[in-house]
Amino acid sequence: MTSPPLRVGIAGVGTLSLRAVLPHLTQSDVADRLTVAAVCDRDEARAAAAAASFGVPAAFADLDEMLASADLDVVTLVTPIGLHAEHGRKVLESGAHLHVNKTLSTTVAEADELIALARQRDLRIVASPGEVLRPQVRAIRALLEDGAIGRLAWGICGCAFGDYHEEEPERHDAPGGTTIDPSWYFRKPGGGPMYDMTVYALHQLTAILGPARAVTALSGQVLPVRRFAGRDVAVDADDNTVLLLDFGDGRIVVAYGTASAEMLPGDFGATSFFGTTGTLTGLRLNGVEIDYDRKERTIGASSEDWEGQMRVLDHVSGPHLEIPESHVFEDIMQLVRWVRDGVPSEATAEHARHVVDIIESGYRAAETGRTQQLATTFDLVTLSRADRRGDQS
Repeated sequence: MTSPPLRVGIAGVGTLSLRAVLPHLTQSDVADRLTVAAVCDRDEARAAAAAASFGVPAAFADLDEMLASADLDVVTLVTPIGLHAEHGRKVLESGAHLHVNKTLSTTVAEADELIALARQRDLRIVASPGEVLRPQVRAIRALLEDGAIGRLAWGICGCAFGDYHEEEPERHDAPGGTTIDPSWYFRKPGGGPMYDMTVYALHQLTAILGPARAVTALSGQVLPVRRFAGRDVAVDADDNTVLLLDFGDGRIVVAYGTASAEMLPGDFGATSFFGTTGTLTGLRLNGVEIDYDRKERTIGASSEDWEGQMRVLDHVSGPHLEIPESHVFEDIMQLVRWVRDGVPSEATAEHARHVVDIIESGYRAAETGRTQQLATTFDLVTLSRADRRGDQS
């Protein structure tokens, strides 16, 4: 018998939901596997208007109300990062499976609680960003393991914050007629470029090298005030952080999250690796573009084209090729497939917890002036293509 579509709830109707999550999840090609049953946002007018626009039957102003009333199988959290732990706990306690947009939480203790609760209740968590799912990342890992650049000495990765949150068009033309305030991106807990942007680079880096052992850091603030919609926004989160990560065997990687207008050249969040006999920068080995599974899907897209490079993901096809942030759609579909078909996702909560550990410990290293040993680890397991599809061969 065919299983009925999973009932999905979307918590948070901000820019990401409007730009990507709702457009992806309401496409007809996924209707056999899921239906968006409800949305919620503390701006009730925006939630109701978005629900009407995307044909979602129910809208709520409160997560508790949505969980109590909507009979959901899966919830995706598209709420501020500082609320992910609280909201994730409520979702799991309601009996729903959980997808968390980056970042899983702001502390290891919070991540531990979510992982333990999911295990206790036999529920699944998929945590974005699923960089480990990208064939490009698997190919880089294999090249390094095969000695393509000799012995790895060091690397550098990271992201720049810039001012794009203030400029996102959805903020100024949102359903319900109100602007969408970006202030939380600049405030603790969960604000700043490390949790918001460098998390991509750290997920990619650890998907390639595995868990880090220790971190030291310097961190500070460049812009104490930002501007949005003609008003000042006070900043209390650090916006300029540089980590030194120890991966053992002499391997050291720099990871940065900065307030600068530009990041280093290369694929968004990509790592440059420098070895004793060569370099691997983004998708180029000694200047030549590498091969990877499904590369033919990226024809016409440069290695720096973030959206174009996501065409290789399992569920990104048809209309999803034209909708932004298709990597988020892939992560949600990983959870849907896991729940419906029993196919585990490689984008695990344990991996995401380790990235949280790197960021949290990095801030602590900067505050204390002392290198921090990382307390978490994870198993870096790459499923075969057949396993990822759930093939029985």
